[in-house]
Amino acid sequence: MNDQNRPADWKHFDDFAAGIATNRLPTTGALRGQTFKITLKTGRTIDLAFTATDTVAWSEGAEAGADWYEALEVAPQVFFINMTFAARPAEDEAFIIDIKTRRVLSVRERVREPGEAPGEPRVAQVYSAGVLGDPAVPPTGREPGPTRDLIGLTAHYTYSPNHVYEHIYLSSQRYAWQNLVGVQRGHGDVDLATTWKFAENLYVFGFREFIIPVASLFFYNWDTMRSTGKFLGVTSQGKVENKPAGAFIEKKSRAVYDQGQEPV
Repeated sequence: MNDQNRPADWKHFDDFAAGIATNRLPTTGALRGQTFKITLKTGRTIDLAFTATDTVAWSEGAEAGADWYEALEVAPQVFFINMTFAARPAEDEAFIIDIKTRRVLSVRERVREPGEAPGEPRVAQVYSAGVLGDPAVPPTGREPGPTRDLIGLTAHYTYSPNHVYEHIYLSSQRYAWQNLVGVQRGHGDVDLATTWKFAENLYVFGFREFIIPVASLFFYNWDTMRSTGKFLGVTSQGKVENKPAGAFIEKKSRAVYDQGQEPV
């Protein structure tokens, strides 16, 4: 949907993003000095060298650079790594890496040009599983992949005292949200969504909004009931920004579907 079709009172990305990282986990400098080689099932190979607490030197094929990153330990020895690219401001990439099992999930995001993909959300996401280190040595644990585990669940997410949202996971492709407390109170929608299971009780959830150009990626830890992630979107001034977010989770209810009538 373009701005001409946006409801008059609909908030911009930067309106609701302010303060939405209040309940987020803290970043960590634990990766500083480490080097990672990541091989994805798509065929991509990425080398990362964490030269500082917020700078990562990366290379992929003939491309290389040194850019901003942040790392958060979202479960024991499981890191959510959020990267941006100075030369490609409309893109970012997250790596979820389990140091113990050597399992990896990459999520690349890109803000598309207006009109590039009519009828689709402006921000696109691409999910890819992979391996940390030598790909010839099998990793342990389950391979990250799409899951239907969340379908039917209703949960509340408290990002701050002024940011409370309800999520209803409708199917393998869509979820519904509404704002219960905050500047978007009374607003809600159904948007495209993707859910992957990373490990037992650990999930990665991303959604892509239709009305405004924004997408989000979150790591859910059901053991600690914490949601940790970020938004990529276009502000009211037309600037692409990567914004942190995080919440406490409360599971509220779950729908049960009769056999043969389950959502897609």
